[in-house]
Amino acid sequence: MPGNMPTRPQVRRLRQLYRSAGWPCLDALELELLAAGWLARVQDPDGRERLRLTDAGIQAAALGLETNRRLRDAHELLVARVAFELQRAGRICWTRLSLRAGLPREEEPERLRWLLCQPDVYSLRPSSKPEGLEVCIHEVKVSRADLLGELRRPAKSAAYAALSGQTCFVLAAGIARVEEVPPEYGVWFAHATHFELARPAPRRSHQPDFPTWLALARAVPLAPPLDEAQEPL
Repeated sequence: MPGNMPTRPQVRRLRQLYRSAGWPCLDALELELLAAGWLARVQDPDGRERLRLTDAGIQAAALGLETNRRLRDAHELLVARVAFELQRAGRICWTRLSLRAGLPREEEPERLRWLLCQPDVYSLRPSSKPEGLEVCIHEVKVSRADLLGELRRPAKSAAYAALSGQTCFVLAAGIARVEEVPPEYGVWFAHATHFELARPAPRRSHQPDFPTWLALARAVPLAPPLDEAQEPL
């Protein structure tokens, strides 16, 4: 198995062991790393066993980190493209927002539990009427693993619904089919030169609550793009 591409959990564990004293966890992930030849067991003079990264393990960790950096860069570029497209449609956009979504507790629905949500792009229309804001969240995914991990977290989906009237996934072309995304989401496919609207997002009645307005007031929306005729001036 040495030379295989490590998964994100494997890279995370390799980094943790590299920084730590190397005490074993004795779990399935550790077994995978040992079988791959990325970890080695060593005995202390007092007989206690520790784990150390092999040369192959160090290379696997470095390769995984470089892959993660490339994905982050691709993600940030696509977030900027989505925001620009929404601004061209006349919307006000925020990125890197941290919002709190109030979700009903299962055991006590009348009480809320608060979940931190960080949408990739949060946008609304400039309107003097609350119903005209059309708040929308766009979540950007550049890898299939990231998308599937997101869909396995129903609380995050509920947070998006609590914070917006529409939610869309923007997917790098080729990582998934539209029918793999639940119907409560809109779907965009991001191609190299354009976006494809694969499915419109269903609209829900929504108005931002007071904590959201405070977060928006503290944050700075993205500057509108320059008009092409004005940019050289």
